[in-house]
Amino acid sequence: MVGLEHYLTVSAMLFVIGIFGIFVNRKNIIIILMSIEIILMSVTINLVAFSSFMQDLVGQVFTLFVLTVAAAEASIGLAILVCFFRSRGSILVDDVNVMKG
Repeated sequence: MVGLEHYLTVSAMLFVIGIFGIFVNRKNIIIILMSIEIILMSVTINLVAFSSFMQDLVGQVFTLFVLTVAAAEASIGLAILVCFFRSRGSILVDDVNVMKG
């Protein structure tokens, strides 16, 4: 039987992998965006697990909103990266500082 502890363990592992991906790889923006997506997915696993455990649908409905925001963040982030790559020819994090001002 899969219990709440198993879902929380998987969610914690995904969260740690996402944080690890952000802090270890600071050169590639695509990896950073994917790490943020992994963190958001760990949050949704928590919401669904607790919603199922408490026999309440509010967490599952809120999960739909989190997934919608994650999809919007991914699409807008990738669109900005494509525009940046077309103008600069690189998507390194160090080159993004040029966008200031």
